[in-house]
Amino acid sequence: MKKAVFPGSFDPVTRGHMDLIARSANMFDELLIAVLVNIGKMPLFSVEERVEMLTVLTKQLPNVTVKSFDGLLADFVEQEQADAIIRGLRNTTDFEYEMALAQNNYKLNTRADTVFLATAPEYSYISSSGIKEIYRFGGSIEEMVPELIFHRLQSKNV
Repeated sequence: MKKAVFPGSFDPVTRGHMDLIARSANMFDELLIAVLVNIGKMPLFSVEERVEMLTVLTKQLPNVTVKSFDGLLADFVEQEQADAIIRGLRNTTDFEYEMALAQNNYKLNTRADTVFLATAPEYSYISSSGIKEIYRFGGSIEEMVPELIFHRLQSKNV
């Protein structure tokens, strides 16, 4: 049984994230979405909120679970006995950044390879940080995030 971990901050969850989650869930027997506790960032949503929203958004995918983690991804992957790490790539800049992370993770844990998935073209311009910026200045983000996330964002003072 093959298990993959899809890590990220997911703050907020985007339609691009959801596309990658659905595609990854089709590739592996189990997919664990790993919500990063990043003390270096000021998140819009708490870790608990992000885990809860992702759980709701993936309820139709029976092989998907959601957990939070802190510390090294390589350690979390080992703890969860996963075989792969899923990372999405929007562009060449993402590739350069993600390649270095993948090599570091492999050095720390040779049990799990990183699998890169190219983002679907219609989502290639979407990033969580971009969504927050657009939203802060009153721009339309409705097409970039799932409906649940859009409604939850409206209750936040951004």
